[in-house]
Amino acid sequence: QVQLVESGGGLVQPGGSLRLSCAASGRTFSTYHMGWFRQAPGKERELVASITWNGGSTYYLNSVKGRFTISRDNAKNTVYLQMISLKPEDTAVYYCAASLSFLVPRIDYEVNYWGQGTQVTVSS
Repeated sequence: QVQLVESGGGLVQPGGSLRLSCAASGRTFSTYHMGWFRQAPGKERELVASITWNGGSTYYLNSVKGRFTISRDNAKNTVYLQMISLKPEDTAVYYCAASLSFLVPRIDYEVNYWGQGTQVTVSS
């Protein structure tokens, strides 16, 4: 069993930055590939970024490439999402996810564990 707890969300002005953290319980964190999803009101959930168990490969949604960076620290059982140059369209609830499969779009069913979500609001 893995429990995921996100933190770091909040209200930020356009152009601002936030770093989301996802702390995982359990000793098997390093065996899971990790990802960040988001869901805005009235929109489908989408995969924003994902990273393999050892950090060797990553995926990014086109609209966040160059602005968001996913990373992980297996010693701290934590995955991060650094977000810069935030835009109003980045406003959403962001969810951390753990999977035994490397996460790519449209395979949400492969997620084994979900966090509870953290709200990110980009507004002036």
